[in-house]
Amino acid sequence: MKNSLKMKNLLPALVITMAMSAVMSLCIAPNAYASKWDAKMTPEQVEATLDKKFAEGNYSPKGADSCLMCHKKSEKVMDLFKGVHGAIDSSKSPMAGLQCEACHGPLGQHNKGGNEPMITFGKQSTLSAEKQNSVCMSCHQDDKRVSWNGSHHDNADVACASCHQVHVAKDAVLSKNTEMEVCTSCHTKQKADMNKRSSHPLKWAQMTCSDCHNPHGSMTDSDLNKPSINETCYSCHAEKRGPKLWEHAPVTENCVTCHNPHGSVNDAMLKTRAPQLCQQCHASDGHASNAYLGNTGLGSNVGDNAFTGGRSCLNCHSQVHGSNHPSGKLLQR
Repeated sequence: MKNSLKMKNLLPALVITMAMSAVMSLCIAPNAYASKWDAKMTPEQVEATLDKKFAEGNYSPKGADSCLMCHKKSEKVMDLFKGVHGAIDSSKSPMAGLQCEACHGPLGQHNKGGNEPMITFGKQSTLSAEKQNSVCMSCHQDDKRVSWNGSHHDNADVACASCHQVHVAKDAVLSKNTEMEVCTSCHTKQKADMNKRSSHPLKWAQMTCSDCHNPHGSMTDSDLNKPSINETCYSCHAEKRGPKLWEHAPVTENCVTCHNPHGSVNDAMLKTRAPQLCQQCHASDGHASNAYLGNTGLGSNVGDNAFTGGRSCLNCHSQVHGSNHPSGKLLQR
C-alpha cells in the first residue's frame, strides 16, 4: 500500500522530468532541426518567398550572431571562419557587411520555427543554378568572369557551388594539387585521357586544367585562356611557333589536328600512330599513296620497312613542325 502511494506521488514528477528531458534533447542534439521548407514548399514557392523577403529587406540587426544561435553546432558552418569569406578582419569579406545574410538572404522570420526559406547552395538546393550564381556574381565581377554568361558551364546550368566551396579553409578547386580532381569529377573522358601512356603531366599536378582553360568562360570554343588553340600550345611549346621557311599546313592551322592535348595511347599524344595519321592527308603523294597499315613481309618481320619501322614517316621527314633549312622543302632537315 505504501509503495503504491509512493508511486502515485512520483508519477507527476516523473512525467514532468521526462517532458523536460525531451525538450532539452531537441535543443542540444546536433542533428535535431526543424522541418526543412523544401518538404513543405514547391521550388516556385521557395523562390517567390525569397523574392518577397528581399523586397522587404528584413535583415537581422545582430548579423551572424542570430544565425549562430542555432547553427554554431555545425562544424561545416563554423568552418566558414577559416576561409576568406569568413575573415572578420577583411573589408572585402561578407563579414564586413551583412555577414551570413549577404549570401543566404534576409533572415526575416526564419529563426522563428525555421520554416521560412533561406538561400541554399549546392546540389541539394531547390533554387536554379542561375539564382544561386546571381548571389556569387553580385560580388565576383571582374575581367576573369566577364564571359561567364553564355559559357560552357553557364549553358550546362553548373552552379558556382558545384565547383567551389565557401565553408572551408581552402577551396579545393583553387589548389594546384586538387584542381584536377574537382574538374574530372564531371569531365570523365578527359580524366581517362590524362591517364593514358602519353599525356600532359596533369595527374602529377605539374599542370592544371586552368593553365589552358578558363572555367568561367572565354571567347574561344573550348574556353581557352589564349585566343586560339595554337597560341595556347605555344605558351609552353615555343619552339614550335613559326613563322618557318617551310611550313606544314596542319601545324600552322591547328595543333589538335594531330594531337589530343588531354592524352593518347600513341607517342607524342598523337590521335593515330604514323603512318596512318600522315596518310589521312597524304593519300595520293607518290610513295605515300600505298597504305602501310602494319609490318611488312606478311608479318614475318617486325619493322623491316622505313614506312612502318622506327618513327615511320618521321624517319625521313623529321621536321614535321616546319623547317628553316634552305633545302627543307620536304621537311627532311
